[in-house]
Amino acid sequence: MKITSVKLFLSLFLLGGSFLCQAQQKSGGLALYTVRDDMAANAKATLTAVSDAGYKNIEAAGYKDGKFYDMSPADFKKLLKELRLNPISTHQASVTLENADSMIADVKEAGFKYFVIPVPPMGLFKIDRETRTMGMTGGAANLAEIITTLGKKCEAVGLKLLYHNHDFEFKKDADGIVPIDYLLENTDPKYVNFQMDLYWVTKAGADPVAYFEKYPGRFKIWHVKDMDEEGRFAPVSKGTIDFGRILEKKKLSGMKYYMVEQDMTFDGLKPIDAIKISHEGLKNIGFK
Repeated sequence: MKITSVKLFLSLFLLGGSFLCQAQQKSGGLALYTVRDDMAANAKATLTAVSDAGYKNIEAAGYKDGKFYDMSPADFKKLLKELRLNPISTHQASVTLENADSMIADVKEAGFKYFVIPVPPMGLFKIDRETRTMGMTGGAANLAEIITTLGKKCEAVGLKLLYHNHDFEFKKDADGIVPIDYLLENTDPKYVNFQMDLYWVTKAGADPVAYFEKYPGRFKIWHVKDMDEEGRFAPVSKGTIDFGRILEKKKLSGMKYYMVEQDMTFDGLKPIDAIKISHEGLKNIGFK
């Protein structure tokens, strides 16, 4: 009788442990730009909510004066570890050739793997608030030279550099050049690869899969966000982008990580709630 009771207890204990492990299992990544206002108000509480929502990886977008969200690189890394969040990538919009070495050192110390250029750096990025359009000056060749120089600096310390797209890179510039094509064809994958933002590629009228097929292996991280029928940002699975078709080409693309991102929310939806919807959408589509 005692042996039977012990066996029953062990079975229930192991079953409970299995349920607990499933409950604690996390997946996917979040671009913290999505919750930037919350991060500015209370970074620890926001990161806790991100972890509780089921995410395991993060991409930062809050570096200033040698700190990530007002924390030293070491302190930020420590907080992420406490919350079981992995620092994968960070957007470093303020990088220049002059500050690159110190910035790269901070990124390395914080534990990130990827140093991401989110827009053409050093004053090259242009945005028209009235027309809500973006662009750049200086030309694609100049940009390729800059990011190659930065990529070599990253490679020297064990980091990987990625360039993140918007829509304007997929459109011909004043010289008749499609910037993204030029960058892909005139950079060495040893030093420069890409973070494909699936929303902005789609917004530009381009096909992510066609780029995977033409330039295989170059797109190491994806930004995953949906587009509603009005062309606005939407939580994953609540819009019109066929993520299943794109996900089928994951291996071809070279994707190692993906990050949910939603630049803006609409109709009263809070960013912290949007990321929960997206996390469920990812699982339903088949992202792991």
